[in-house]
Amino acid sequence: MSRNLLIMRHAKSAWDTEVASDYERPLAKRGRKDAPRMGRWIKDNELLPNIIISSPALRASQTATAVADEAGIAPRDIRFEKRIYGAGVSELVRALSKCPADKKTVLLVGHNPGLDELLEYLSAGGIPRREDGKLLTTGALVHLKLPNDWRELTRGSGKLVVLVRPRELKTKK
Repeated sequence: MSRNLLIMRHAKSAWDTEVASDYERPLAKRGRKDAPRMGRWIKDNELLPNIIISSPALRASQTATAVADEAGIAPRDIRFEKRIYGAGVSELVRALSKCPADKKTVLLVGHNPGLDELLEYLSAGGIPRREDGKLLTTGALVHLKLPNDWRELTRGSGKLVVLVRPRELKTKK
């Protein structure tokens, strides 16, 4: 296994806005704080993605951009794909299977329930859930080790390395 997949659910979004659609919902104050913290975690743990694939929905694109900014990833390395918004497992696997062979680490930023389903599909088990049963809370990031080919993403083909939630990170003073 030589590929790294980072799956990140968008950070906390604002519900008290007067946007026309769910697609246009921005990050909340907490989300604007958590997304860079996760970018810092990625950088500190030397998991810099070669490419970021993100839903173009506002809250996801703001998350991907904040993570990239904090981790020192160039904006040109973010690819926004409409099909990520509202996607299920098969569409997410299809999107990942199109990753160039030279990309060893990919960050996928999107939405639930699709990301939870993708994690459950790829993981060979042992996914830590919170007491309330939730898996990928807003801003959560998971690191999976995968087979050497992005086109070989089958059920159970990944190995869970770590799942990190923003609230579990120590706050820098």
